[in-house]
Amino acid sequence: MDLRKLKTLIDLVADSGIAELEITEGDGKVRIVKFSQVAQPAVYAPEPAAAAPAAAPAAAAPAAPTGHQVKAPMVGTFYRAPNPGASPFVEVGQSVKEGDALCIIEAMKLLNEIEADKSGVIKEILVENGEPVEYGQPLFVIG
Repeated sequence: MDLRKLKTLIDLVADSGIAELEITEGDGKVRIVKFSQVAQPAVYAPEPAAAAPAAAPAAAAPAAPTGHQVKAPMVGTFYRAPNPGASPFVEVGQSVKEGDALCIIEAMKLLNEIEADKSGVIKEILVENGEPVEYGQPLFVIG
């Protein structure tokens, strides 16, 4: 599905009274869900099943980060600092408490502060500043 068609569908959900829209086109499937009181649609686009051989080598898969993962609660753009030129909210090795701000995800022109859901030390930052993130994508590893 091309990006213009996807944008049109997102706008349709945002401007209408429907809460959810699911479209299947060929092998692809797109599900757009309107969530929260500010009418932000979220896009879930599961990848079609890969036709990889069953005996694919385990070394081909990247190692999963160990520790507690803080995941993106929405689709948007990831920012490490509250504004350009400011210091990042957190750095690797920094201790955080549950409820501390970790980053901002901008979605539909709204800035959403993402907080730590567990106390610990930031072991890894898995996303670069300014990158787009998907719903459920790991952002941080807290140990």
